[in-house]
Order: sequence, then structure tokens, then C-alpha cells
Amino acid sequence: MELNQWVGNKIKQFRLEKKLTQTQLADLIDTTKQTISRYEKGDRKANQDVLFALSDLFEKTIDDFFPPISKKNTPSAPQVELIPSTLQKINATSSKLEHERQLIVLDTAETQLQQQNTVEDSKNTVTDNIIPFPKLSSYNYYDQPASAGTGQYLNDVQVETIELPVDYDADFVIPIYGDSMEPEYHSGDYVFVKLSVNLSDGDIGVFEYYGDAYIKQLLINDEGAFLHSLNVKYDDIQIDADSDFRIIGEIIGSFTPIEM
Repeated sequence: MELNQWVGNKIKQFRLEKKLTQTQLADLIDTTKQTISRYEKGDRKANQDVLFALSDLFEKTIDDFFPPISKKNTPSAPQVELIPSTLQKINATSSKLEHERQLIVLDTAETQLQQQNTVEDSKNTVTDNIIPFPKLSSYNYYDQPASAGTGQYLNDVQVETIELPVDYDADFVIPIYGDSMEPEYHSGDYVFVKLSVNLSDGDIGVFEYYGDAYIKQLLINDEGAFLHSLNVKYDDIQIDADSDFRIIGEIIGSFTPIEM
């Protein structure tokens, strides 16, 4: 089981022990229900500040969120004595550290394990078929989704950071809610936004219309300007000089998360 899934299962277990809903827990640690859901599914890594807040709330230690250290020995005779001794030294030393320093030790160990697994996997793989580990890029992330449908408020939303295995020159990332931009964009996709007010006919962007944020295609013709949906079951939204309307930015890419 991946570490994020393990931690997510623990968050869910401790939440249910406290008889809290995802919404109630989100309110207690000042985040959103969607974020709690992603933590529990393992789609998103809980940072140290979140884990500190959860450990205080659940009356648990940081270690309670992580899997126990395996005591399984390898069959090699010299390592039977060396591995337990090394683990004992690591445990004895790290147990004396503050929680923040323990997390640094954990992150280092995870990185080493990941590199070790990558090397081991490569030994059993034909060189031409090796798939490189994707490089993660960090983006400003607005957890409140923009609507590909009926509209969703975007202002006054807390900005966070998200890491994704794609590289775009974007100013921020937001999730989509709704199906009005299918088949090009789907509900749950992340879209990458470049701030700009200079969009032309046919460009797809994020627009604020009477306080709600929409992901639409901008159409300009002899009949006027419209926010157009790619899904034919949705009507266009006409805009004019009297409309409470502004362009936020252009969509320069998208990413569909893998279902867990």
C-alpha cells in the first residue's frame, strides 16, 4: 500500500473514531471537504502542518499516522545482525527528535526507499521499456472548483500548493466541476490557467460572470459575444457591455487524475 493511502486510511479511521463527518473535520482544521476526501483516498499528501493539527485533534502522535517499521530480516547471514542493529539505532535516535525533525527523517527515508525500488525494478525491465519516474511540478492551487456548468464562486478562496506530473507555465490550477465542456474537459480534471485579459474568439478560459467562475469558450461574432459550452446540451451565455463580467485567464492545459 502506498504511504499516502496508509496515512489517508488512518485519517479516516481516527475521524470515524471521533464521530466526525468530512465536512466537520474540514471546518475544525480550516480546509475543505474536498481536501479531506483527497487525503483519505491517498490522492493528496497531508503536509506536516496538517498532520500536527490532526494529531492534536485526534489525540494521537505523528507516528500513529504511519505504518510500523518492519522487523522482517533478509536471508543473507551477515545482514541478519546488521539490519536490526541499524534500525534500532535509527529508532533510538529519531525517537529523541522533535516532531518536525522526525518528519525530515521520514521524508529522507521515503526518498531513499523510492530510489531503491526504482533501481530494483529496473533490473527486471528491458532497457527500451523503462518508464522514467515523472517529474512533479508545483503550482498554486485554488481548492474551490470553477464550474463547467452552472457557475461556481471563485473569489476569496484559500490558495494552496499542489504537485502534478506535468509542466505548464501556469499561474494557478483549479479543478473543474460539471460536464458542460465535455468531451474536451471532464468534471474532476485539473486545468492550468495563465492570467490574461486578452482572449480572442475561440479561446477557452476562466471567466467571472456575476460573481461566479466559469470555464467556457469565448465566441465573438456578428450577434455579439458569448460564453460557449462544448457540450451541446448547454445554452450559450450572452455577454454585453452591461454584464458584470471579467476575463480571469486562459486555459493552457489540463490533467486528469488517476482514480484510486
